Amino acid sequence: MARLTIDYPEQGSIFPPEITPPTFIWHDPVEGANLWRIDVAFSDGSPTMHAKSHGDRLSIGEIDQRCVAPTNELPKLTPEQASAWSWKPMVEDWEAIKKHSAEHPATVTITGFRGENLDQPVSHGQVTLKTSKDLVGASIFYRDVPLMPSDLEKGIIKPLPKSALPLVGWRLRDVTKPESRLLLTGMHTCANCHSFSHDGKTLGIDLDGPQNDKGLYAVVDVKPQMSIRNEDMISWNSFQANPVGQMRVGFMSRVSPDGRYVMTTIDGSYYVENFKDYHFLQVFYPTRGILEYYNRATGEKKALPGADDLRYVQTGADWSPDSKYLVYARANAREPYPEGETSAEHANDPQETPIQYDIYRIPFNEGKGGKPEPVAGASQNDMSNSFPRISPDGRWIVFVKCRNAQLMRPDSQLYIVPAQGGEARQMRCNTSLMNSWHSFSPNSRWMVFSSKSRSPYTQMYLTHLDENGQDSPAILIDNSTAANRAVNIPEFVNIPPDGMVKIDVPAVESYRLFDVAVDLTSAGKIDEAIEEWNQALALDPTDFRARNNLGAALLRTGKIDAGIAEFQKVLQTNPKYADAYDNLGIALLQEGKVDEGIIQFQKALEINPKHTQTHANLGNAYYMKGKDADALTQWREALSTDPNLLSLLSQSAWVLSTSPDASVRNGAEALELAQRAAQLSKEQDPSVLDTLAAAYAETGKFPEAVETAQKALDLATQQENAESLVEGLKARRALYQANTAFRDTQ
Repeated sequence: MARLTIDYPEQGSIFPPEITPPTFIWHDPVEGANLWRIDVAFSDGSPTMHAKSHGDRLSIGEIDQRCVAPTNELPKLTPEQASAWSWKPMVEDWEAIKKHSAEHPATVTITGFRGENLDQPVSHGQVTLKTSKDLVGASIFYRDVPLMPSDLEKGIIKPLPKSALPLVGWRLRDVTKPESRLLLTGMHTCANCHSFSHDGKTLGIDLDGPQNDKGLYAVVDVKPQMSIRNEDMISWNSFQANPVGQMRVGFMSRVSPDGRYVMTTIDGSYYVENFKDYHFLQVFYPTRGILEYYNRATGEKKALPGADDLRYVQTGADWSPDSKYLVYARANAREPYPEGETSAEHANDPQETPIQYDIYRIPFNEGKGGKPEPVAGASQNDMSNSFPRISPDGRWIVFVKCRNAQLMRPDSQLYIVPAQGGEARQMRCNTSLMNSWHSFSPNSRWMVFSSKSRSPYTQMYLTHLDENGQDSPAILIDNSTAANRAVNIPEFVNIPPDGMVKIDVPAVESYRLFDVAVDLTSAGKIDEAIEEWNQALALDPTDFRARNNLGAALLRTGKIDAGIAEFQKVLQTNPKYADAYDNLGIALLQEGKVDEGIIQFQKALEINPKHTQTHANLGNAYYMKGKDADALTQWREALSTDPNLLSLLSQSAWVLSTSPDASVRNGAEALELAQRAAQLSKEQDPSVLDTLAAAYAETGKFPEAVETAQKALDLATQQENAESLVEGLKARRALYQANTAFRDTQ
C-alpha cells in the first residue's frame, strides 16, 4: 500500500480548545485515488470516528479587487498546493474530536481508495494531534494590508502609494469565530506598530501626522466604541533634549504592562529600501537610535540612561511583566548608506548595509535606567537577534534570528530562551519562509506570529507552549483576510470578544485637511488653502502648525494684520515654536517694522540656532538697516547648512562685491559664491549673472565683467517687466567698460 502524506496539520500539532475546524491537507501518490476514509482514533477510550471524503482541491479564496495592481499578482497555488487534497470536518465532528483529544493524542488516519470499493485500500497515512486544556483566552488585533509597491524613494518608509492607504484595515480575531471583525479602515494616513497594556485597558499606536510626520503617537483607553482624537496624540518631537532642527521618529513604541509608560526608539537613522517585488516589498531597520520613554502621568519624555549611548543603535524594546526591566536589540551604530555602496535590489541582497543586533537587558528603575547586559543565548552568535518578546509569566524570551537586520526577512526564524538567559532553542513552529511579529497570549500558553510559508500574502499562525517552553507545530488561523491581502503585526489583547467593536480616528481628518492645504499652497491656490486651514482648525483649534501655516497664507494674500494675529495666537499656546517667531518677523518686515522683526528672528534662533531660513531672514533685516557686515554673518550661517541656496549665494556675493564699506567687500569670496550661483542657475538667470559681473569687476577682471553683464542684458531684455533690471545692467556695463567697479549706495 502506498504511503499517503498528511501535510497539515503536522505530526504532534496542538489545537486550542476553542478554535474553529481546520482544513486537513494531504498528498496521495496513487493515480486515480478519488475517495478517502478518515478515521479518528482516540486514546481516551472513546469510539473511533469515521468520515468519508471525495477530497477537495485547495482553493485560493476571496480576492479583494481593490488591491489588484500592476505591481502585484493574484495569488496562485504552487504546484505542490495544486496537487493536494483537502477535507474540513463538520463543526459538530470537530467539536467531538477536540473533546476526546484533550490532553490525550488522537490519531487521524487517511486511507485512499479507487472508486467506492472500501475493501481495497490503495494508500494510507496518519498523523497524531491533540487539543490543549489551555484556552487562547484573548482576541488578536492585527493590521490587514494590501501589497502594492509604490514608486521607489530611497530612505523613505513608503511600502504603499498614498492612494492605497485607505485600503489598510485593523481587525480583531476571536479564534472561536470563522472570521474577524473589521475595526478601522479608510484612513488618509498610515498607522503602524501598536501595543496594549497587559490588562487590555490601554492601546498605543504609531499614527503618521500631516506631511508624513512620523513623530506622532496615540495613547487611548480601550473600549467597544473607541475614538482617537487630537488630544490623544503625543509628539516625540517635543522630547526635552530634542536636537534643534531634527525631526524625531518614534519607532517600535511599546506600552508598559501597567499602562504607565511608553518606550520607543528616537534619534534614529534608518536603512530603507523599497522594492517593486511585492513578495518582500521593503527592507527597513535602524542603524542609530536611543531608547526614550514617555511618562503618561507627568507628560515627560526622557532618554533611558544606559540605553542612550550614541555609539550604539538601541531599538525594539519590550517590557518585563512587572515593568521593572526591558529587553531590546543593540548593535554598533553606523551610517545607513555608506558612501560608494550599491543599493540593494531585493531582501537579503548582499548589498544591504550589514548590521547584526544582540539582545540586551536593562533595568527600568522608574526611568533611572542602569547597566545593560547581553542576554546569553540571544547575543554574540554571528547572527542578528531582534524583536524580543517576554512571556507574560516572565519565564521566556522569544526573539527573531536572521543573517542580517531584523523582522520581516526571508530567513527569519523564531528562537526561545529563558528570560534570565541560557541556551536558546530554535522553535518547532517555524515555517519555511519568514517568521516574525510574534505575540504571547495573556496566559503565556499561546503565541501568534506571521509567516509567508503558504503565500507571499502574509498569514498568521498559532503555536502552543508548555510549562517547559516546548512549542508545537504551527496552526494556521485561516480566513483572516482576503487571499490577496497580508496580515501583519498580530498581537493578543486581553479583552473579551466584544471589547473592541469600532475605532474612529477624527484626528486623521484634520491631518487630511492639513495635507490638502499644503498641496493647494504649493499650487498657488492660496485662497482655497486658507479655507482648508480654517476647516482643520475648526476640528482642532490647538493645532499650532496649522495655525502658523494659516498665518503664512494670509501674509501671501496681503492680510498682514490677520497673519500677525494668527502667529501671536500660536505663541501664546506654544512659546517654543520657532517657525511662528520667524513668520512674525517676516510680517513685521512687510509692515516696515524692521527693528521689531529683528527681535522675532533672534527669538526664533534662540530656540533653533540652525534654522537656515531664519538666518537668511535676519540677514535680510540687517541689510534693510544698512548693516551689511551683520547681514553677511547671518547669510554665511545659513549657507553653512544649505550651501546651494541660490538666492542667498547671489545676495551674499552682491554685497561682498558692491558694498560701499570697503571693510565688508571681499572680491575673492564674492566671485566664488557668484560662480556657484551661476552654475546652479545654468547661467540663465540675468540677476545672478548681474551679480557675477559685479564680482568680476570687484576682482579687477573687467573684460569678464563686461562680457557677463552683456549676457545678463541679453537675457533680461527677453523677460517681461524687467525694465528696471535692464536699465541697471546698462549703467553697470558702462562702468565695467571704464574699468570701474560698481558700488551699491541704495
